Amino acid sequence: MPQCGAAARSYEELMGIRLIVGLGNPGKEYERTRHNAGFWLVERFAAQEHVVLRKDTRYQALVGRHEASGAWLVLPQSFMNASGRAVQMLAGFFKIPAAEILVVHDELDFAPGAARIKQGGGIAGHNGLKDISQRLGTHDYWRLRLGIGHPGDKDAVADYVLHKPAAEDREAIDGAIGRAIEVLPLCISGDLQGAMQKLHTQDKPAAPRPAPEPARAPAPPKPKAPAKEPARAEAAAKAAEKAPEKAPQQETPKQGGVKSLLKSLLSGPSRKK
Repeated sequence: MPQCGAAARSYEELMGIRLIVGLGNPGKEYERTRHNAGFWLVERFAAQEHVVLRKDTRYQALVGRHEASGAWLVLPQSFMNASGRAVQMLAGFFKIPAAEILVVHDELDFAPGAARIKQGGGIAGHNGLKDISQRLGTHDYWRLRLGIGHPGDKDAVADYVLHKPAAEDREAIDGAIGRAIEVLPLCISGDLQGAMQKLHTQDKPAAPRPAPEPARAPAPPKPKAPAKEPARAEAAAKAAEKAPEKAPQQETPKQGGVKSLLKSLLSGPSRKK
């Protein structure tokens, strides 16, 4: 018989996320670098939820507990390429399977301002993920990826992640962290699908604005067409063409002209035969 409601959800979804790990490097010189984006999110969530992160030498990490849910917050302090030690020890001690672990890290393949959640997948050369996967023996933990952008040259990546982002990029990353923190309660409660849907919908990039067209010189004025004759004049012209031609009028003789002289001579006394 098919299950419905909460009973139909998997064991992992019912338990939710019990261990949230932020990746980064310890020390003042690294705290503002791109590689510490995972630290930024967990520190901000801890401050918002009034969770105190204390140094625990057993795990070589800063550790705190989210009392409302019982989830653990962890910031490994053994540098990025040894992040897996704290994760392995905490997960082993509290019997937390990989499917209940969320690792927050910087992501070169996303632009600043992007945030995505996924489970499993490759490590894309990230040393923190590489160490965690090796120590847990699986890739099947959850990841919350915060975009930091790519330098464009793979040989420049190591230097790029260890430098501070530009002010504009940091603002975009902080915005993504804020949106991601909003869905963490869903992750902790076990609704990972709901968290992904909400975060990824909010995270859709705005459509690029069309570039303004370059200014063009004004076009020369078009020559004016000759004015058309009024309809009456055109009708009159057509009527004139159809009318019969009139006989030419005789010219009126001008006074003092040759014709006047001849007329006066002819009208004189008649000659005798």
